[in-house]
Amino acid sequence: MKKIRFDPFVMALVLAIVLAYFFPAWGSYESPLPLDAISSVGIALIFFLYGLKLSPESMKSGLKNWKLHLLIQLSTFLLFPLIILPFKLLTSTPYQHNLWLAFLFLAALPSTVAFSVLMVTLAKGNVAAALLNSSLSGLIGILITPLWVGLFLKQVEGEYQLGHIYLKLLTEILLPVLLGMLLQRFLGAFAKRHSKRLAYFDKLIILLIIYKSFARSIEDGVFVSMALSQMLVILIAVILLYAVIYSITGYLSDRLVFNRADRITAQFCGSKKSLVHGTVFAKILFPAGFPLAMIFLPLMLFHAFQILAGSALAGRIARQSKEEPGLDAPASEVK
Repeated sequence: MKKIRFDPFVMALVLAIVLAYFFPAWGSYESPLPLDAISSVGIALIFFLYGLKLSPESMKSGLKNWKLHLLIQLSTFLLFPLIILPFKLLTSTPYQHNLWLAFLFLAALPSTVAFSVLMVTLAKGNVAAALLNSSLSGLIGILITPLWVGLFLKQVEGEYQLGHIYLKLLTEILLPVLLGMLLQRFLGAFAKRHSKRLAYFDKLIILLIIYKSFARSIEDGVFVSMALSQMLVILIAVILLYAVIYSITGYLSDRLVFNRADRITAQFCGSKKSLVHGTVFAKILFPAGFPLAMIFLPLMLFHAFQILAGSALAGRIARQSKEEPGLDAPASEVK
């Protein structure tokens, strides 16, 4: 019987929430620690490092497989939100609307980069296409995610200044990415050589933002009325969302007659969401005083589940690949 392995970062997320519950003062609005300034600088550095590792050459060379790229991007930015939209009809209270908005925000986020590529590599998929689409997804999300959120956030908060939002995204995300790409030939090798160590910095900034958001929400009493049964419903909804997207991308891959490697890439890249972009975008898109912890809850549960489910699925597919011939045959021919 296999031992269940817990992802260290997921455990760190849980620890950050526990610390926010018992020590909310450190992350409060009156905290002596400059957490807002630290997280803003950290966000810029995260995307600067992202730019250092983003290879324009590999993106250009991988553009030929346009059907695969189109399916992944449509799944990420259109299919996900369209599944969530009808459930708005079931919301009747501010709490329910905020929770639905949290799921819409999750659905509108870009795909994760490192984890998608890692799972595609493990499952023996099209790694070059995974890297291209995950990187491209992060850039497209700067434009698309605010549009999806803005359609409904303005109904709650009134004014939603899209121009101001894009200006912040430009200065805090896109400019650092572009600067990283410009300096890639000088620092790119360093970033790739130390990518594992630099990943710890990304995770530290995410944990800081999560802690701060939950500390302030706990201080404001956001979760006082949330029952355990409500948490369970959110978890079930997250699992169903992942399962539906994974199944639909697999079905569409078969209809498009993808070979197995491309099918694997479509399913893994098209079903993932980035916690890095989520924590950063939420800080910019939602106004001050908005209960961000409510926004982060489905995202963190989805992140944890995609790690568990993705790892299990990638391992199973890798084992099947060793046993079954014809990896380059169309997916409809190789089951």
